[in-house]
Amino acid sequence: MAARIVKVDPFDLVVFGGTGDLAYRKLYPALFHRERSGQFTEPTRIIGVSRRHLDRDAFRASVKDALVRFAAADEASSADLERFLARLDYVAADAAGDSGWSDLRETLGGDDRIRAFYLATGPDLFCPIAKRLGAEGLATERSRIIVEKPIGRDGATADAINTDIGSVFPERAIFRIDHYLGKESVQNLMALRFANALLEPIWNSAHIDHVQITVAETLGVEGRGAYYDESGAIRDMVQNHMMQLLCLTAMEPPNSMDADSLRDEKLKVLKALQPIDGSNAASLTVRGQYRAGFADGGPVPGYLHDVGRHESMTETFVAMRISVANWRWAGVPFYLRTGKRLPQRFSEIVVGFKRVPHVIFDMPSDSIPANRLVIRVQPDEGVKLWMMVKEPGPGGMRLQHLPLDMSFAKAFGMASADAYERLLMDAIRGNAALFMRRDEVEAAWRFIDPVREAWAAMREPPRPYAAGTWGPNASVALIERDGRTWNEDEHDGE
Repeated sequence: MAARIVKVDPFDLVVFGGTGDLAYRKLYPALFHRERSGQFTEPTRIIGVSRRHLDRDAFRASVKDALVRFAAADEASSADLERFLARLDYVAADAAGDSGWSDLRETLGGDDRIRAFYLATGPDLFCPIAKRLGAEGLATERSRIIVEKPIGRDGATADAINTDIGSVFPERAIFRIDHYLGKESVQNLMALRFANALLEPIWNSAHIDHVQITVAETLGVEGRGAYYDESGAIRDMVQNHMMQLLCLTAMEPPNSMDADSLRDEKLKVLKALQPIDGSNAASLTVRGQYRAGFADGGPVPGYLHDVGRHESMTETFVAMRISVANWRWAGVPFYLRTGKRLPQRFSEIVVGFKRVPHVIFDMPSDSIPANRLVIRVQPDEGVKLWMMVKEPGPGGMRLQHLPLDMSFAKAFGMASADAYERLLMDAIRGNAALFMRRDEVEAAWRFIDPVREAWAAMREPPRPYAAGTWGPNASVALIERDGRTWNEDEHDGE
């Protein structure tokens, strides 16, 4: 099945941090794939900006190397590759200083085409760059600014960043990117709920027992030690990615796919979260830190070795039991779990339904598992609905628990596009539906900040767990004391 390509208007995309890891690994490959799909119109340019002094040819060569490594581009010249490289330009500029800004202004020129400024930098540079774009007159009526997470370290710093960026760009032109929202399976969650009459009538506490959201990584901090030791799993994953997955799972049906309609409903979920603070954090949260163990086919060191420290209070694993205080979800716990150096890499949402109320078959009543819907976010994006079916053959009713399995790659005959491909093109079009609004960011921090403060007040170090295991034993107790278990069986042997 061929994808339908809708071309975008000509644009200039300016990538601050243009020689950084994010740009080389994600942004340029995503843009190259859009080039190869024929989505760009002329004249479109991509301009890298960083402090490094490179000429245009050297920059293009570095991007070509990245495309060969990360985007399966042919090393030999091809029409698509040469056309993409010809779009590239480069400006050496100091984001926090004065040098290079006149060169950027001259490179952009005075036309009124769409301009998108992508801040692939640390959050400490968001405000200086935004203010300088305003001062230099580069933030035109058709400009957008795209900022990466994390937006701040807490609610106060996030508010300062949002205020400074908002003094230059109107809210409609600010695109706070969370790449999880660009994944096909996450968007398909909305299609499953709101384009099918089957699921929405039972998407409530009368039929759903609990929800699990897991983001598991096999890698350690992998060269991000300095950033990660200041951030931890709750800032790096929970405050943004996992809160967004929770919102899409729990939100009420919006009246349309309009950006503000969607974000209004997500905001209501964030406001309905029951607080976790010093009074209940010990019983509703677990945090851990990996030690040396066995992962990725061999022995690996512990977190302290990876960050070069003798001690650290930073968590690499978080599990939480969250309640949404509204009529739809009253009494339905949401279990969130994320960690580094776990046995498998996957992200998924599991909707666990209640058991059948009465068993008519000749078997113990607890031998029939509850149905569950598994939305696999990555890898192998798809949907599984686990159901009880009769095993073929004579000799009575022998039941098996099997999935109705839909792999997106198999169903559509092609691999899903990278999330950045979708999100970058949405930003160029000005479609903010899959980006976070300021009040969403603030509401997420209002929930997370008291959790962090409670952990600090407890003064307890993160619980240790061996690399290659599913985290501290306390995370198992967190869900099993409610009579439930983490969804791990179908990942065995993957």
